[in-house]
Amino acid sequence: MRNALIVIDVQNDFCPGGALAVPEGDQIVSGINALMPEFDAVILTQDWHPAGHSSFASSHAGKGPYETVEMPYGTQVLWPDHCVQGSGGAEFHKDLNTTRADMIIRKGYNPAIDSYSAFFENDQSTPTGLEGYLKTRGISDVTMVGLATDFCVNFSALDAAKLGCKVSVRMDLCRAIDLDGSLAAATTAMQDAEVSLT
Repeated sequence: MRNALIVIDVQNDFCPGGALAVPEGDQIVSGINALMPEFDAVILTQDWHPAGHSSFASSHAGKGPYETVEMPYGTQVLWPDHCVQGSGGAEFHKDLNTTRADMIIRKGYNPAIDSYSAFFENDQSTPTGLEGYLKTRGISDVTMVGLATDFCVNFSALDAAKLGCKVSVRMDLCRAIDLDGSLAAATTAMQDAEVSLT
């Protein structure tokens, strides 16, 4: 069976000093690079928001970062402006080996819908195209690393499991935001979906 390493959102805005910094987000980069040769395919995901995205707190009068609003697709956490298309914050961390990537999936570019998962936007129905790519390449085993464990890694892992992939998450090569217990909830959700946490 062919396997893929899916590297989730290792971008400047999610690393220390970024607009939505994940604690120690930069400390996983060398480990991710070292892991790449073990896989038949390497896929990078990249948050790629237009300015004024609906998930930004700045787009909602009277709302601040980490508050929530109801969107047509459900409850949405509001974030600081981050990973704006073409900005330095949206770029991959400078030490990430991007030349090894077979594919880069950009997500979150629809201004009306956020996209945590590498497979679907947050409406849970609009695909990114990653499922089709994996199928056409005959890849059924995926390992996930990156940022952040409790949001984009979690949603990507759960969707991959729903789509019938054998899924592993290298917890040592992820870092979490841990917003109001979100890490514990994500860990439980992944375990319930039979995602291997190593």
